[in-house]
Amino acid sequence: MTAAAAAPLLEVRDLSVYFGALPAVAQVSFTLNRGETLALVGESGSGKSVSALSILQLLPYPHARHPSGSIRLRGEELLGASPTRLRQVRGNQIAMVFQEPMTSLNPLHSIEKQIGETLMLHKGLSGARLRARVCELLELVGLPDATRRLNALPHELSGGQRQRVMIAMALANDPDILIADEPTTALDVTIQAQILKLLQDLQARFGLAILFITHDLGLVRKMADRVCVMRAGAVVETGAVAELFADPQQPYTRQLLAAEPRGEPPPALENAPEVLASEQLKIWFPLRRGLFGRVMEHIKAVDGVSVSVREGQTLGVVGESGSGKTTLGLGLLRLLASQGAIRFMGQRIDGLSNATLRPLRRGMQIVFQDPYGSLNPRLSVGEIVAEGLQVHGLIRAREALRARISQALEEVGLDPATQDRYPHEFSGGQRQRIAIARALVLQPRLLVLDEPTSALDVSVQAQIVDLLRDLQHRYRLAYVFISHDLRVVRALANHVLVMKSGRVVEAGPTRQIFAAPQHPYTQALLAAALNLEAVGNGAVAT
Repeated sequence: MTAAAAAPLLEVRDLSVYFGALPAVAQVSFTLNRGETLALVGESGSGKSVSALSILQLLPYPHARHPSGSIRLRGEELLGASPTRLRQVRGNQIAMVFQEPMTSLNPLHSIEKQIGETLMLHKGLSGARLRARVCELLELVGLPDATRRLNALPHELSGGQRQRVMIAMALANDPDILIADEPTTALDVTIQAQILKLLQDLQARFGLAILFITHDLGLVRKMADRVCVMRAGAVVETGAVAELFADPQQPYTRQLLAAEPRGEPPPALENAPEVLASEQLKIWFPLRRGLFGRVMEHIKAVDGVSVSVREGQTLGVVGESGSGKTTLGLGLLRLLASQGAIRFMGQRIDGLSNATLRPLRRGMQIVFQDPYGSLNPRLSVGEIVAEGLQVHGLIRAREALRARISQALEEVGLDPATQDRYPHEFSGGQRQRIAIARALVLQPRLLVLDEPTSALDVSVQAQIVDLLRDLQHRYRLAYVFISHDLRVVRALANHVLVMKSGRVVEAGPTRQIFAAPQHPYTQALLAAALNLEAVGNGAVAT
């Protein structure tokens, strides 16, 4: 995979980044050769994404500055280059896949327009040739029904489908370098494997150089030639992947390699009170066509799903992107219109008005998949966490409110002193912890967790799983845990639902599903997940 070259394609030397007076990156150096994959790994806030954004000068000016450093592309200095030159480089010679697709895609433009824009700017394509290339790219990244999806808006796609659109945009102009910032974070394991294979195929065909930013060390071992381990804005260890995984020199590197979700879910108690249940839940979205907008067919996002979640128990919901997992979670909370019975704490809620349902919402909370999209950028962290307490009239005194906010932030591993800062001042993983604190502060009976650990590095993933398990034991919480990370599901869930195309194809106790899956789709999911896990651990765990 590695291509030897007399001079590196990209060379970063002694790069430092300051936000105002605060250092974010200090004296970072690395090189990237044609046809090579270099991984930047480390915990959230370690400076991985800041280093990558600096390459294309995408950090917010004038708040971000570079007191030292050099960034050279084929020997040409990019640091301080003119805006005209940087526009020629961005998306053409160097392309980037961002971590959070919902905040990177324009919510008002179709995916055809957004992918086509970069093709028009750099390739001059238009008309039928432009549409054909857009369709080709969408099919390349595995978006189902690509032709029919051209007019779709970002909110009409699942998280994984939006990420595939981002990858298609990045690959549109056949760049020399692809900066992939957590490119598979929102993808299920089967699509994750497909995307990684796609990147490897493109790399082999075109000599593409990849700067791969991730917290998943299993992916690093599978994808990268060399790795730079970052901590607190500095590179603490670098080397060939095989050598570093076999004999890490730094304690921090050894800590990262050892971190993964561990432990067992609490024992299943069939006599525990039922917190949430549904019977034949259906959520269908009409497709209107023709002059008068007649309903011609429906997208059956959830089609006859029955669930039962008991006190102190966790229901894991797994399946590919677009299988209906998130839609099911939203429907159970009455955040989407549905058909079929829904019961919360024994009370039928599917027919209640919004006003009648509002007092019950304190007991049923959700952590969304995209923390940046679900946190109000105009509110401080303290105001975000306090909002639910104020809406439900639980705490009014200012000092008591700040004390409760501090406690909630400490529970998710954040410094209480940060409660006066704003979401954009935190890393992706830190923003997800804020979202979890916002939900937990109300001490709900039910928590729907929609990919709550997908944006977190491995060490924080393990901490969050331990935290959720501890809170569940302490408060007898019921969880609906939606995830494509089957390692986390296995560590937390008592019972698993496997969904495909809106239906449950298999359900049962977690141990039974993992040990002896019956449905071919479940077998394929587990095969993909365990293959990636085997890459990271050296053996397939069962």
